[in-house]
Amino acid sequence: MISTKGRYAIRVMIDLAEHQGDSFIPLKDIAERQEISKKYLEIIVKDMVAGGLVKGASGKGGGYKLVREPKDYTVGEILELMEGPLASVACLIGDKNLCPRQKQCQTLPMWEEFDEMVHNFFYGKTLADLL
Repeated sequence: MISTKGRYAIRVMIDLAEHQGDSFIPLKDIAERQEISKKYLEIIVKDMVAGGLVKGASGKGGGYKLVREPKDYTVGEILELMEGPLASVACLIGDKNLCPRQKQCQTLPMWEEFDEMVHNFFYGKTLADLL
């Protein structure tokens, strides 16, 4: 399940894309438009800055802005930054399947297929698609 952190991060990214320009967008403006607590958004955008999705500036004229064009962000990268791996089962987290039962697991192909669909869906949608 996608948490509020992941869902709100997408809303912040959409808001930044809709209001992008040369200046930074104050977090209080985003919070008001999106009807999300500014305190909660501070936590979210801190992770987004650390993850390289947005850049921030403090002081007068400060706020946040996108570092790339909306078409260059996928929903998948935003969600994975905020939520961690989107794997449906623990054995599929990471590049290698480390499950000791992988050779005889009858459900593994189903989970792999499901995860591929989820990955393709979220990585196939860009921020521009949502605008």
